[in-house]
Amino acid sequence: MRIRRFIGLLAGALLACVIQGNLARAAQCPRERTLGTSRILHVDAATTPRVGLKEFPQTLPLWDHEVVLTFDDGPWPPTTPKVLEALAEQCVKATFFVIGKPATEHPELLRRTAAEGHTIGHHTWTHASLMRIPPADAVTQIDRGISAVEMALHGTATTVPSTPFFRFPGFETTQATLDLLQSRGIVVFGADIWASDWKLMTPNQELKLVIDRLKAAGRGIILFHDAKARTAAMLPAFLRYLRDNGYHVVHLVPTGPAVDFDGVP
Repeated sequence: MRIRRFIGLLAGALLACVIQGNLARAAQCPRERTLGTSRILHVDAATTPRVGLKEFPQTLPLWDHEVVLTFDDGPWPPTTPKVLEALAEQCVKATFFVIGKPATEHPELLRRTAAEGHTIGHHTWTHASLMRIPPADAVTQIDRGISAVEMALHGTATTVPSTPFFRFPGFETTQATLDLLQSRGIVVFGADIWASDWKLMTPNQELKLVIDRLKAAGRGIILFHDAKARTAAMLPAFLRYLRDNGYHVVHLVPTGPAVDFDGVP
């Protein structure tokens, strides 16, 4: 009898937790039949300095049918607003790896992206290949890009990013640049699934490609480009696919700020 009562109490507590979680989610996204953001994952450079199985041996600790949505190369006025609208329609949060020069040219769009709750990472100053330029120029690309984004977002030109997330253009790394970012407490992001939207294809072709790759992988960090019109066009359909097929979106945030050159936060 006591065992039955204990099981009943446990089941009730679990049900209460589920209801509370659903209510919290509904409060965040009052519209019915939306995908929503299932949970927040704090990413720590000390434990996961580099993530993404396309480039590195480890990735984020995602559960089955969990995805992280990431977008590169913005902000870009013709397409980034369409991406933001699609995400907002489904109450989904993503991570944007931003190029410094367009951030300087379109600071209001970058601030809108941040204001809508998305995480802002970094993607150099002009998207130059850091493997094909002198090492000193590579450091300048990194620092100038970070400084431009921080200036556009917060009005302070600093090379210490408020969100210590970075993705290399073209995933072209060197050991020196990897070591530099790790010494500063900046997480380097690769990806687990490519949408390959840098290739010429229709939105429907991109949709099929990324769905097929997601089915094969089961979970992972997905790489899109918010500067691509085909991605902006296909994104609403992809988010509906996630919603209708039991996938969950995870929002990434850092555990803390980066460190300066002297190792001081």
